[in-house]
Amino acid sequence: MTDILDGRVVVVTGAGQGVGLGIAQVLAGHGATVAMTDIDLKRVEESAAKLRAEGAQAQAFAHDVSDPGNTRAVLTSILESFGRYDALVNNAGVATQCGFENVSEEDWDRITGINLRGAFFAAQAAGVYFKQRGEGGRIVNIGSFVSRKAVEEYIIYNVSKAGIVMMTETLALELGPHNVNVNSVCPGIVRTPIWDTLDPEQWTRQEQQVPLRRGQRPEDIGEAVAFLLSAAGSNITGASLPVTGGLAMW
Repeated sequence: MTDILDGRVVVVTGAGQGVGLGIAQVLAGHGATVAMTDIDLKRVEESAAKLRAEGAQAQAFAHDVSDPGNTRAVLTSILESFGRYDALVNNAGVATQCGFENVSEEDWDRITGINLRGAFFAAQAAGVYFKQRGEGGRIVNIGSFVSRKAVEEYIIYNVSKAGIVMMTETLALELGPHNVNVNSVCPGIVRTPIWDTLDPEQWTRQEQQVPLRRGQRPEDIGEAVAFLLSAAGSNITGASLPVTGGLAMW
């Protein structure tokens, strides 16, 4: 890989597995030092160790994104460890399949608390830091193709990811004068470990709905994030980039 992110320190939340791990791997491959956070410390420590074994600069941090106080403490720890961070990737998220009539208050609070509230308060803390240091910065929020296209029985997830797009656009307006770029990447169907528990035919059926006839890999999302964090993305802000194989048109 190229060194388009050489010297950058990037925070990636939910980086223990799946899309977050794929993002961290790609960013490290492009030269970034990666601060990997996850609620499962053992998992993210193992993932960071694998990256270091491949020659990457990576460190793990325990992080509950649903707790804004914990988020601020984690970002402070990252500053103490590296002396700076230059970008935040808000990736941590959860989903539960549920028709609207069966949505509980607990499920609503848990999913929106991680996907939207958690992402906002991480972006808030990073945005304040970027403003105060006066050198600009980058924030990338991970949305979904459901940010724009509703899917049945995922109303909480749909709403939380739609909120990510509006949050991105509003933060881009407020932070733009301080040279802080805020964008989102909206994946389609991504092959992560959760799919391994499902019927293989279900994955095939999902892929057939994609114009390119294939799902996305976590690394595909990582490359989109790397582009937005690189010099090539310096004049892009407030954008929501679909990485869906064309599924966003469906």
